[in-house]
Amino acid sequence: MNNISNNLFHSINQFTRHFSKILNEALVPLGLYSAQWTIVYLLKTNGSSTQKELSLYLGVEAPTMTRTLARMEKSGWITKEIGTDKREKQIILTEKSNEMYDKWLEAVRACEAKVLQNIPEQEMVNMLSIISKMNASL
Repeated sequence: MNNISNNLFHSINQFTRHFSKILNEALVPLGLYSAQWTIVYLLKTNGSSTQKELSLYLGVEAPTMTRTLARMEKSGWITKEIGTDKREKQIILTEKSNEMYDKWLEAVRACEAKVLQNIPEQEMVNMLSIISKMNASL
């Protein structure tokens, strides 16, 4: 790999770490961590899901997902229900999560707006295209 590629991947990693940090600073006072937010957002957007589906979509190892979901369940953010396949439970948001969702979303959108304030829309479109191509190679 050349220097530009090395810098690109280093920059992506650094950005992800820093963005997770500012998300945590905004969400933790509201009782949620950034890693948990991704799960809440997916469940709110797509509906119930199995643990395996969440792990695959987010690229998270099963033990990590198990721990995260256990913490979320203990906090009252999710519940598990037996689905059509009795071997796998469906993860669903609780009423408590649904009540907090708009506050969490507002905090996340404020972080995103801060980061994107100096980025023109066309550059965001280009970036989405690049990320899509990179994801296709995984």
